[in-house]
Amino acid sequence: MRVFCYITILFVLPYSLLAQPNVQFSKEEVVSDLEILRQLLVDAQYDVYAYISEQEFESAYLGAKSSIESDSLNLLETIKLYQGLISKINIGHTSIDFPAQLYVQYAQEGGTVFPLEIAIEYDKPLVRKNWSGNHIINIGSEILSINGVPMATILSRIYTQISAESIYLKNAKLELYSFPRYYWLVFGKQDNFEVETKYNGTISKHKLKAVDVIEGFEMKRTEIINGKRELIFYGHSAYLNPGNFAGNEVVYRQFIDSAFVQINNAHSQNLIVDLRNNGGGNDSFSDYLVSYFARNPFKWNSSFTLKTSQQLKSYVRANSDTTSDYNQQILVHDNGEIFSFAFPKYQPQPKHKQFKGKVYVLVNRQSHSQAAVMAAQVQDYNFGVVVGEETGDYPTLYASIFPAKLPNTGITVNISKGYIVRVSGNNQDQGVVPDIYIKDYLLDEEDEILRALLKRVGSQL
Repeated sequence: MRVFCYITILFVLPYSLLAQPNVQFSKEEVVSDLEILRQLLVDAQYDVYAYISEQEFESAYLGAKSSIESDSLNLLETIKLYQGLISKINIGHTSIDFPAQLYVQYAQEGGTVFPLEIAIEYDKPLVRKNWSGNHIINIGSEILSINGVPMATILSRIYTQISAESIYLKNAKLELYSFPRYYWLVFGKQDNFEVETKYNGTISKHKLKAVDVIEGFEMKRTEIINGKRELIFYGHSAYLNPGNFAGNEVVYRQFIDSAFVQINNAHSQNLIVDLRNNGGGNDSFSDYLVSYFARNPFKWNSSFTLKTSQQLKSYVRANSDTTSDYNQQILVHDNGEIFSFAFPKYQPQPKHKQFKGKVYVLVNRQSHSQAAVMAAQVQDYNFGVVVGEETGDYPTLYASIFPAKLPNTGITVNISKGYIVRVSGNNQDQGVVPDIYIKDYLLDEEDEILRALLKRVGSQL
Protein backbone atom coordinates (compact mmCIF):
# COMPACT_ATOMS: atom_id res chain seq x y z
CA MET A 1 0.00 0.00 0.00
CA ARG A 2 1.30 3.41 -0.92
CA VAL A 3 0.53 6.61 0.90
CA PHE A 4 1.14 9.58 -1.35
CA CYS A 5 2.67 12.66 0.26
CA TYR A 6 3.74 14.75 -2.70
CA ILE A 7 3.88 18.35 -3.81
CA THR A 8 3.35 18.69 -7.53
CA ILE A 9 4.30 21.31 -10.06
CA LEU A 10 2.70 21.19 -13.50
CA PHE A 11 3.27 24.06 -15.86
CA VAL A 12 3.65 22.41 -19.27
CA LEU A 13 0.50 20.83 -20.71
CA PRO A 14 -0.63 19.80 -24.19
CA TYR A 15 -2.89 22.49 -25.62
CA SER A 16 -5.76 20.00 -25.94
CA LEU A 17 -5.80 19.56 -22.16
CA LEU A 18 -6.09 23.21 -21.30
CA ALA A 19 -9.11 24.38 -19.37
CA GLN A 20 -11.59 26.82 -20.83
CA PRO A 21 -10.46 30.14 -19.34
CA ASN A 22 -13.56 32.03 -20.45
CA VAL A 23 -16.11 29.67 -18.95
CA GLN A 24 -18.58 31.48 -16.70
CA PHE A 25 -20.40 30.04 -13.72
CA SER A 26 -23.61 31.56 -12.41
CA LYS A 27 -23.66 32.90 -8.88
CA GLU A 28 -26.02 30.08 -7.96
CA GLU A 29 -23.56 27.44 -9.23
CA VAL A 30 -20.64 29.03 -7.39
CA VAL A 31 -22.58 29.31 -4.13
CA SER A 32 -23.83 25.74 -4.45
CA ASP A 33 -20.30 24.38 -4.88
CA LEU A 34 -19.06 26.59 -2.06
CA GLU A 35 -21.62 24.97 0.24
CA ILE A 36 -20.55 21.54 -1.01
CA LEU A 37 -16.91 22.46 -0.42
CA ARG A 38 -17.66 23.51 3.14
CA GLN A 39 -19.39 20.19 3.85
CA LEU A 40 -16.63 18.26 2.08
CA LEU A 41 -14.02 19.79 4.37
CA VAL A 42 -16.12 19.04 7.46
CA ASP A 43 -16.98 15.47 6.43
CA ALA A 44 -13.90 14.20 4.60
CA GLN A 45 -10.92 16.23 5.87
CA TYR A 46 -9.25 14.32 8.71
CA ASP A 47 -9.71 17.24 11.08
CA VAL A 48 -10.83 20.53 9.60
CA TYR A 49 -10.53 22.12 13.04
CA ALA A 50 -6.93 21.06 13.70
CA TYR A 51 -5.61 24.62 13.42
CA ILE A 52 -8.80 26.69 13.36
CA SER A 53 -11.88 26.79 15.59
CA GLU A 54 -15.31 25.86 14.30
CA GLN A 55 -16.42 29.46 14.78
CA GLU A 56 -13.44 30.76 12.76
CA PHE A 57 -14.13 28.29 9.97
CA GLU A 58 -17.81 29.20 9.78
CA SER A 59 -16.89 32.88 9.75
CA ALA A 60 -14.45 32.27 6.87
CA TYR A 61 -17.13 30.36 4.96
CA LEU A 62 -19.75 33.08 5.44
CA GLY A 63 -17.19 35.70 4.47
CA ALA A 64 -16.42 33.86 1.24
CA LYS A 65 -20.11 33.50 0.49
CA SER A 66 -20.89 37.17 1.13
CA SER A 67 -17.97 38.25 -1.08
CA ILE A 68 -19.73 36.92 -4.20
CA GLU A 69 -21.28 40.06 -5.63
CA SER A 70 -21.27 39.39 -9.38
CA ASP A 71 -23.98 37.44 -11.14
CA SER A 72 -21.29 35.19 -12.61
CA LEU A 73 -17.64 34.26 -12.02
CA ASN A 74 -15.02 32.85 -14.36
CA LEU A 75 -12.95 29.77 -13.58
CA LEU A 76 -9.95 31.63 -12.14
CA GLU A 77 -12.13 33.80 -9.90
CA THR A 78 -13.91 30.70 -8.63
CA ILE A 79 -10.70 28.81 -7.90
CA LYS A 80 -9.36 31.78 -5.95
CA LEU A 81 -12.59 32.04 -3.96
CA TYR A 82 -12.54 28.36 -2.98
CA GLN A 83 -8.78 28.23 -2.28
CA GLY A 84 -9.20 31.32 -0.11
CA LEU A 85 -11.52 29.31 2.13
CA ILE A 86 -9.36 26.18 2.06
CA SER A 87 -6.21 28.07 3.04
CA LYS A 88 -7.94 29.20 6.25
CA ILE A 89 -7.70 25.69 7.71
CA ASN A 90 -3.88 25.84 7.47
CA ILE A 91 -3.29 22.29 6.22
CA GLY A 92 -0.70 22.14 3.48
CA HIS A 93 -1.88 19.03 1.66
CA THR A 94 -5.52 20.12 1.49
CA SER A 95 -5.71 22.48 -1.43
CA ILE A 96 -6.74 23.29 -4.94
CA ASP A 97 -3.67 23.01 -7.14
CA PHE A 98 -2.16 26.16 -8.60
CA PRO A 99 -4.24 26.77 -11.79
CA ALA A 100 -1.42 25.73 -14.10
CA GLN A 101 -3.70 25.17 -17.08
CA LEU A 102 -5.02 28.72 -16.93
CA TYR A 103 -1.51 30.07 -16.44
CA VAL A 104 -0.26 28.21 -19.52
CA GLN A 105 -3.23 29.50 -21.50
CA TYR A 106 -2.40 33.03 -20.34
CA ALA A 107 1.24 32.54 -21.34
CA GLN A 108 0.38 31.24 -24.79
CA GLU A 109 -1.81 34.27 -25.39
CA GLY A 110 1.17 36.60 -24.78
CA GLY A 111 0.70 37.15 -21.07
CA THR A 112 3.23 39.04 -18.95
CA VAL A 113 4.45 38.81 -15.36
CA PHE A 114 6.38 40.75 -12.72
CA PRO A 115 10.09 40.68 -13.68
CA LEU A 116 11.70 40.06 -10.28
CA GLU A 117 11.98 36.70 -8.51
CA ILE A 118 12.20 36.82 -4.73
CA ALA A 119 13.41 34.76 -1.80
CA ILE A 120 12.29 35.27 1.77
CA GLU A 121 15.43 35.66 3.86
CA TYR A 122 15.38 36.91 7.46
CA ASP A 123 11.63 37.54 7.00
CA LYS A 124 12.34 40.00 4.19
CA PRO A 125 11.39 39.66 0.50
CA LEU A 126 14.73 39.98 -1.28
CA VAL A 127 15.46 40.07 -5.01
CA ARG A 128 16.83 36.70 -6.08
CA LYS A 129 16.68 37.03 -9.86
CA ASN A 130 16.30 40.17 -11.96
CA TRP A 131 14.91 39.82 -15.49
CA SER A 132 13.74 43.42 -15.78
CA GLY A 133 16.69 44.77 -17.75
CA ASN A 134 17.21 47.33 -14.97
CA HIS A 135 20.67 46.48 -13.69
CA ILE A 136 20.54 49.12 -10.98
CA ILE A 137 18.44 46.75 -8.89
CA ASN A 138 20.94 44.57 -7.03
CA ILE A 139 20.46 40.95 -6.08
CA GLY A 140 19.64 40.99 -2.38
CA SER A 141 17.68 44.25 -2.54
CA GLU A 142 14.67 44.25 -0.25
CA ILE A 143 11.39 44.97 -2.05
CA LEU A 144 9.44 47.44 0.08
CA SER A 145 6.41 48.03 -2.16
CA ILE A 146 4.99 47.44 -5.63
CA ASN A 147 2.79 50.13 -7.19
CA GLY A 148 2.50 51.81 -3.83
CA VAL A 149 1.28 48.69 -2.01
CA PRO A 150 3.53 47.55 0.87
CA MET A 151 5.01 44.09 0.42
CA ALA A 152 3.51 43.00 3.74
CA THR A 153 0.05 43.65 2.24
CA ILE A 154 0.94 41.94 -1.03
CA LEU A 155 2.26 38.85 0.74
CA SER A 156 -0.79 38.64 3.01
CA ARG A 157 -3.00 38.62 -0.10
CA ILE A 158 -0.88 35.93 -1.73
CA TYR A 159 -0.88 33.79 1.43
CA THR A 160 -4.66 33.37 1.03
CA GLN A 161 -3.91 31.25 -2.05
CA ILE A 162 -1.32 29.00 -0.38
CA SER A 163 -2.22 26.05 1.83
CA ALA A 164 0.32 25.58 4.61
CA GLU A 165 0.61 24.94 8.32
CA SER A 166 2.96 27.88 8.89
CA ILE A 167 4.20 31.14 7.36
CA TYR A 168 7.58 29.42 6.98
CA LEU A 169 5.98 26.82 4.71
CA LYS A 170 3.92 29.44 2.89
CA ASN A 171 7.13 31.28 2.10
CA ALA A 172 8.78 28.06 0.93
CA LYS A 173 5.85 27.35 -1.39
CA LEU A 174 5.91 30.94 -2.62
CA GLU A 175 9.58 30.49 -3.54
CA LEU A 176 8.80 27.09 -5.03
CA TYR A 177 5.99 28.16 -7.36
CA SER A 178 7.55 31.64 -7.76
CA PHE A 179 6.46 35.14 -6.80
CA PRO A 180 5.73 36.33 -10.40
CA ARG A 181 3.26 33.45 -10.89
CA TYR A 182 1.48 34.10 -7.61
CA TYR A 183 1.45 37.85 -8.19
CA TRP A 184 -0.35 37.21 -11.50
CA LEU A 185 -2.76 34.82 -9.79
CA VAL A 186 -3.77 37.33 -7.11
CA PHE A 187 -3.46 40.70 -8.86
CA GLY A 188 -3.93 39.80 -12.53
CA LYS A 189 -2.15 41.22 -15.54
CA GLN A 190 -0.20 44.44 -14.99
CA ASP A 191 2.00 46.01 -17.65
CA ASN A 192 4.02 48.45 -15.55
CA PHE A 193 5.38 48.46 -12.02
CA GLU A 194 6.82 51.07 -9.70
CA VAL A 195 9.02 49.13 -7.31
CA GLU A 196 10.48 50.56 -4.14
CA THR A 197 13.64 48.80 -2.94
CA LYS A 198 16.17 49.08 -0.15
CA TYR A 199 19.81 48.13 -0.57
CA ASN A 200 22.62 48.84 1.90
CA GLY A 201 20.31 51.25 3.71
CA THR A 202 19.48 53.26 0.57
CA ILE A 203 15.82 53.39 -0.54
CA SER A 204 15.14 53.92 -4.24
CA LYS A 205 12.26 53.64 -6.71
CA HIS A 206 12.34 51.95 -10.11
CA LYS A 207 9.89 51.86 -12.99
CA LEU A 208 9.80 48.41 -14.57
CA LYS A 209 7.91 46.85 -17.46
CA ALA A 210 6.33 43.43 -17.24
CA VAL A 211 8.13 40.63 -19.10
CA ASP A 212 6.68 38.00 -21.42
CA VAL A 213 5.72 34.89 -19.47
CA ILE A 214 7.49 32.46 -21.77
CA GLU A 215 10.48 34.30 -23.23
CA GLY A 216 11.09 36.73 -20.39
CA PHE A 217 10.44 34.44 -17.44
CA GLU A 218 9.79 30.72 -17.88
CA MET A 219 12.65 30.18 -20.35
CA LYS A 220 15.11 31.88 -18.03
CA ARG A 221 14.43 30.22 -14.71
CA THR A 222 15.00 26.77 -13.24
CA GLU A 223 12.35 25.05 -11.12
CA ILE A 224 13.37 24.63 -7.49
CA ILE A 225 12.18 21.04 -7.20
CA ASN A 226 15.00 18.80 -8.43
CA GLY A 227 13.90 15.39 -9.68
CA LYS A 228 17.34 14.51 -11.05
CA ARG A 229 18.86 11.29 -9.77
CA GLU A 230 22.62 11.24 -9.50
CA LEU A 231 25.57 9.63 -7.77
CA ILE A 232 28.84 11.53 -7.37
CA PHE A 233 31.98 10.61 -5.46
CA TYR A 234 33.91 13.25 -3.50
CA GLY A 235 36.97 11.44 -2.22
CA HIS A 236 35.85 8.97 0.42
CA SER A 237 32.28 10.40 0.43
CA ALA A 238 29.47 9.26 -1.85
CA TYR A 239 26.80 11.84 -2.72
CA LEU A 240 23.41 10.35 -3.68
CA ASN A 241 20.42 12.35 -4.89
CA PRO A 242 17.50 9.89 -5.23
CA GLY A 243 15.19 12.40 -6.91
CA ASN A 244 11.51 12.59 -6.03
CA PHE A 245 9.89 9.52 -4.51
CA ALA A 246 7.53 9.01 -7.42
CA GLY A 247 7.40 7.80 -11.01
CA ASN A 248 8.39 4.38 -12.32
CA GLU A 249 9.29 2.42 -9.21
CA VAL A 250 11.07 -0.36 -11.10
CA VAL A 251 13.42 2.17 -12.71
CA TYR A 252 13.89 3.90 -9.36
CA ARG A 253 14.86 0.67 -7.60
CA GLN A 254 17.29 -0.20 -10.38
CA PHE A 255 18.98 3.15 -9.87
CA ILE A 256 19.20 2.67 -6.09
CA ASP A 257 20.51 -0.90 -6.48
CA SER A 258 23.17 0.19 -8.96
CA ALA A 259 24.15 3.18 -6.82
CA PHE A 260 24.83 1.08 -3.73
CA VAL A 261 26.85 -1.48 -5.70
CA GLN A 262 29.08 1.40 -6.82
CA ILE A 263 29.17 2.99 -3.35
CA ASN A 264 30.22 -0.24 -1.67
CA ASN A 265 32.73 -1.12 -4.40
CA ALA A 266 34.32 2.30 -3.88
CA HIS A 267 34.60 1.56 -0.12
CA SER A 268 33.05 4.93 0.64
CA GLN A 269 33.25 5.96 4.28
CA ASN A 270 30.42 8.50 4.14
CA LEU A 271 27.08 8.48 2.36
CA ILE A 272 25.39 11.84 1.77
CA VAL A 273 21.71 11.49 0.79
CA ASP A 274 20.32 14.72 -0.61
CA LEU A 275 16.64 15.33 0.14
CA ARG A 276 16.78 19.07 -0.54
CA ASN A 277 14.38 20.44 -3.17
CA ASN A 278 12.59 17.09 -3.09
CA GLY A 279 8.86 17.04 -3.83
CA GLY A 280 8.22 13.86 -1.85
CA GLY A 281 6.13 10.96 -3.11
CA ASN A 282 5.32 7.68 -1.44
CA ASP A 283 6.77 5.54 1.30
CA SER A 284 7.61 2.53 -0.87
CA PHE A 285 10.29 4.61 -2.62
CA SER A 286 11.82 6.15 0.50
CA ASP A 287 11.72 2.91 2.50
CA TYR A 288 13.60 1.08 -0.25
CA LEU A 289 16.36 3.68 -0.04
CA VAL A 290 16.50 3.53 3.77
CA SER A 291 16.70 -0.26 3.65
CA TYR A 292 20.26 0.04 2.33
CA PHE A 293 21.58 1.64 5.52
CA ALA A 294 19.02 0.63 8.17
CA ARG A 295 20.45 -1.55 10.92
CA ASN A 296 17.18 -3.23 11.86
CA PRO A 297 13.56 -3.54 10.64
CA PHE A 298 11.86 -0.16 10.57
CA LYS A 299 8.66 1.78 9.86
CA TRP A 300 8.12 5.23 8.39
CA ASN A 301 5.65 6.30 11.09
CA SER A 302 4.67 5.53 14.65
CA SER A 303 0.98 5.71 13.81
CA PHE A 304 -1.16 6.25 10.74
CA THR A 305 -4.85 6.95 11.13
CA LEU A 306 -7.53 7.63 8.55
CA LYS A 307 -10.92 9.24 8.50
CA THR A 308 -13.41 7.59 6.22
CA SER A 309 -16.32 9.39 4.59
CA GLN A 310 -18.93 8.94 1.92
CA GLN A 311 -16.86 11.06 -0.44
CA LEU A 312 -13.78 8.90 0.13
CA LYS A 313 -15.76 5.68 -0.28
CA SER A 314 -17.16 6.89 -3.60
CA TYR A 315 -13.66 7.71 -4.80
CA VAL A 316 -12.30 4.30 -3.72
CA ARG A 317 -15.13 2.38 -5.40
CA ALA A 318 -14.59 4.28 -8.65
CA ASN A 319 -10.80 4.33 -8.78
CA SER A 320 -9.16 1.74 -6.52
CA ASP A 321 -8.82 -1.95 -5.82
CA THR A 322 -11.65 -2.53 -3.40
CA THR A 323 -10.32 -5.98 -2.44
CA SER A 324 -7.16 -4.64 -0.77
CA ASP A 325 -7.08 -4.64 3.02
CA TYR A 326 -6.44 -0.89 3.09
CA ASN A 327 -9.44 -0.02 0.93
CA GLN A 328 -11.61 -2.60 2.64
CA GLN A 329 -10.96 -0.82 5.93
CA ILE A 330 -12.05 2.46 4.36
CA LEU A 331 -15.26 0.90 3.08
CA VAL A 332 -16.32 -1.04 6.17
CA HIS A 333 -15.92 1.74 8.72
CA ASP A 334 -18.77 4.18 9.30
CA ASN A 335 -18.67 7.60 7.66
CA GLY A 336 -16.79 10.05 9.87
CA GLU A 337 -15.01 7.29 11.76
CA ILE A 338 -11.27 7.55 12.39
CA PHE A 339 -9.37 4.26 12.45
CA SER A 340 -5.77 3.06 12.57
CA PHE A 341 -4.00 1.24 9.79
CA ALA A 342 -0.82 -0.57 10.76
CA PHE A 343 2.03 -0.97 8.31
CA PRO A 344 4.37 -3.95 8.66
CA LYS A 345 8.00 -3.24 9.44
CA TYR A 346 10.28 -2.89 6.43
CA GLN A 347 13.24 -5.25 6.28
CA PRO A 348 16.80 -4.01 5.70
CA GLN A 349 18.73 -5.24 2.69
CA PRO A 350 20.91 -8.33 3.20
CA LYS A 351 24.07 -7.43 5.10
CA HIS A 352 26.37 -7.89 2.11
CA LYS A 353 24.41 -5.19 0.23
CA GLN A 354 24.17 -2.68 3.05
CA PHE A 355 26.21 0.49 3.35
CA LYS A 356 28.04 0.33 6.67
CA GLY A 357 29.64 3.77 6.85
CA LYS A 358 28.32 7.02 8.23
CA VAL A 359 25.13 8.46 6.73
CA TYR A 360 24.22 12.14 6.37
CA VAL A 361 20.86 13.36 5.08
CA LEU A 362 20.62 16.87 3.63
CA VAL A 363 17.40 18.85 4.06
CA ASN A 364 16.18 22.41 3.52
CA ARG A 365 12.92 24.32 3.48
CA GLN A 366 12.10 22.65 0.14
CA SER A 367 12.22 19.09 1.50
CA HIS A 368 8.53 18.35 1.09
CA SER A 369 6.11 15.69 2.29
CA GLN A 370 7.65 12.21 2.18
CA ALA A 371 11.13 13.73 2.00
CA ALA A 372 10.54 15.37 5.39
CA VAL A 373 8.99 12.15 6.70
CA MET A 374 12.06 10.16 5.63
CA ALA A 375 14.46 12.67 7.19
CA ALA A 376 12.60 12.35 10.49
CA GLN A 377 12.63 8.56 10.14
CA VAL A 378 16.42 8.52 9.72
CA GLN A 379 16.80 10.89 12.66
CA ASP A 380 14.43 9.01 14.96
CA TYR A 381 15.99 5.58 14.32
CA ASN A 382 19.47 7.11 14.53
CA PHE A 383 20.25 5.70 11.10
CA GLY A 384 22.10 8.89 10.17
CA VAL A 385 22.72 12.58 10.84
CA VAL A 386 20.36 15.22 9.39
CA VAL A 387 22.16 18.29 8.03
CA GLY A 388 20.93 21.63 6.66
CA GLU A 389 18.00 23.80 7.65
CA GLU A 390 14.56 23.03 9.06
CA THR A 391 12.10 21.56 6.58
CA GLY A 392 9.00 23.55 5.66
CA ASP A 393 6.75 20.50 5.84
CA TYR A 394 6.10 18.81 9.16
CA PRO A 395 7.07 15.12 9.56
CA THR A 396 3.93 14.70 11.68
CA LEU A 397 1.27 15.90 9.30
CA TYR A 398 -2.17 15.66 7.77
CA ALA A 399 -1.71 14.10 4.35
CA SER A 400 -2.59 10.97 2.33
CA ILE A 401 -4.78 12.98 -0.04
CA PHE A 402 -7.60 11.98 -2.34
CA PRO A 403 -9.21 14.19 -5.00
CA ALA A 404 -12.86 15.27 -4.88
CA LYS A 405 -14.51 17.11 -7.78
CA LEU A 406 -17.10 19.80 -7.13
CA PRO A 407 -20.19 19.02 -9.27
CA ASN A 408 -21.11 22.41 -10.74
CA THR A 409 -17.70 23.91 -11.50
CA GLY A 410 -15.71 20.71 -11.97
CA ILE A 411 -12.94 22.07 -9.74
CA THR A 412 -10.88 19.36 -8.01
CA VAL A 413 -10.02 19.66 -4.32
CA ASN A 414 -7.26 17.61 -2.67
CA ILE A 415 -8.46 16.35 0.71
CA SER A 416 -6.15 15.06 3.47
CA LYS A 417 -7.80 11.95 4.83
CA GLY A 418 -4.89 10.75 6.99
CA TYR A 419 -2.79 11.78 9.97
CA ILE A 420 0.81 10.58 10.08
CA VAL A 421 2.90 10.71 13.26
CA ARG A 422 6.68 10.51 12.93
CA VAL A 423 8.57 7.48 14.23
CA SER A 424 9.50 9.09 17.57
CA GLY A 425 5.85 9.88 18.32
CA ASN A 426 6.64 13.60 18.48
CA ASN A 427 3.53 15.43 17.26
CA GLN A 428 4.80 18.99 17.62
CA ASP A 429 3.92 21.42 14.85
CA GLN A 430 7.45 21.74 13.60
CA GLY A 431 9.57 20.77 10.62
CA VAL A 432 12.48 18.37 10.83
CA VAL A 433 15.15 20.22 12.82
CA PRO A 434 18.62 19.20 11.59
CA ASP A 435 21.24 17.74 13.91
CA ILE A 436 23.79 19.97 12.20
CA TYR A 437 22.41 23.37 11.14
CA ILE A 438 23.87 24.96 8.00
CA LYS A 439 22.14 27.95 6.43
CA ASP A 440 21.08 27.58 2.79
CA TYR A 441 21.34 31.05 1.22
CA LEU A 442 19.08 31.43 -1.78
CA LEU A 443 20.58 34.63 -3.16
CA ASP A 444 23.64 32.96 -4.66
CA GLU A 445 24.42 29.82 -6.63
CA GLU A 446 26.71 28.37 -3.97
CA ASP A 447 25.85 25.07 -2.29
CA GLU A 448 26.67 26.10 1.26
CA ILE A 449 25.20 23.00 2.88
CA LEU A 450 27.03 20.38 0.80
CA ARG A 451 30.29 22.34 0.78
CA ALA A 452 30.29 22.75 4.58
CA LEU A 453 29.44 19.11 5.20
CA LEU A 454 32.14 17.83 2.84
CA LYS A 455 34.66 20.04 4.62
CA ARG A 456 33.47 18.66 7.93
CA VAL A 457 34.00 15.03 6.83
CA GLY A 458 37.32 15.75 5.12
CA SER A 459 36.20 15.76 1.47
CA GLN A 460 36.09 18.53 -1.10
CA LEU A 461 33.38 19.72 -3.50
